[in-house]
Amino acid sequence: MESLGEIGAGIAIALENLFPPLPSEVILPLAGFAASRGDISLWGAVLWTTVGSVVGALALYGIGALLGRDRTIALASKLPLVKIGDIERAEAWFARHGKKTVFFGRMVPIFRSLISVPAGVERMPIGTFVLFTTLGSLIWNTVFVMAGYLLGENWTLVEQYAGILSRIVLGGCVLAVVWFVVTRLTRERRTGRHRDSGDGRDERRNPERS
Repeated sequence: MESLGEIGAGIAIALENLFPPLPSEVILPLAGFAASRGDISLWGAVLWTTVGSVVGALALYGIGALLGRDRTIALASKLPLVKIGDIERAEAWFARHGKKTVFFGRMVPIFRSLISVPAGVERMPIGTFVLFTTLGSLIWNTVFVMAGYLLGENWTLVEQYAGILSRIVLGGCVLAVVWFVVTRLTRERRTGRHRDSGDGRDERRNPERS
């Protein structure tokens, strides 16, 4: 940002989409702080960080599009406990709620970057993707840039509170994975038990089978 100004902030946010360890919760309020000092333009920071968000999202969209549905299903089906039916249900859900998912996903830590990949896999119309990505990113970026601008020297407070939100989202993801694993293992155990019981009844009815 010191050398490239608002464009530098936009580049940093574009890279944040590709490398999540560079959190926007640090870059955006820092850009706002720089604007409060007069180093860069406030609205220029909002504009260029939003452009950076869209560029980074398009890169991930392209990765999803190149991966494609068939490869995604092939890869996902190799994961333990994951079935093709799970993927098909996820596809149906995204088909119904894709626009809202892209829009609100741009305002959720962790999912900000990831949501672009399934949009590419499902080949969401590029115009629709750019529109809702831009709107969601504009809201998120404006809030954080303005927070850094208003807080000035205390801009790091934004990172602290955003970090709490990130940990809550991450904890929710972990709980969701645990719930999925436990539910799926329980269901498969019950299915196996019913199958064994059915085989036992068949053998009693047809002793010649054994």
